[in-house]
Amino acid sequence: MNTPAGARLRYRAMRDAVEQIHDSVPGKLEITGAGIVHDLLSPVGRHELTTARVSRRLEKVMPDGLVAHTGAPDVEAESHGIMRRPDLMVIAEADIEGQGSFDPRTLIAAIEVVSRSNPDNDWVGKTRDYPLLGIPHYVIFDPRTGSGAVFSDIHPTPEGPRYATRKDFVYGEDVTIADWTISTDGLPRYP
Repeated sequence: MNTPAGARLRYRAMRDAVEQIHDSVPGKLEITGAGIVHDLLSPVGRHELTTARVSRRLEKVMPDGLVAHTGAPDVEAESHGIMRRPDLMVIAEADIEGQGSFDPRTLIAAIEVVSRSNPDNDWVGKTRDYPLLGIPHYVIFDPRTGSGAVFSDIHPTPEGPRYATRKDFVYGEDVTIADWTISTDGLPRYP
């Protein structure tokens, strides 16, 4: 199945499996080139509070017509065999109006709050997948360490598109996401 048609069939089979089981398994299911990723624990508590605070802070500084959207639907690029569900997406309201998964090329930024159950999904898998999908800004908030990083400036490499710029931050500092700067004061940490 190394042909493009074989890859599409493999992806469709995984997509169908995810659709059939997503309501019966805990956590979040995503698809990458390596297969199905299962983040076992549903986000709760401090993870959700971080997402909510970042969303509210962004919405205060972004212009009308843009939203810091949480929740469904997925971001999907069948041509790459990838389906992801960012914790938070900066996207134009007009791009939310369609049916089905979001086109990843419409996102201004994808923002993830690191899960205790699967931190490599955010730090490794999504730093590989999001530039491949053409998402210009990827931001990680890590409540385990009270730090994070902003990735930007997609450029080609022999392994595929990658982010050229990484700016690390620690909680308490201001962070710039695309064109907007927000505070990270008061973001919760995992115990």
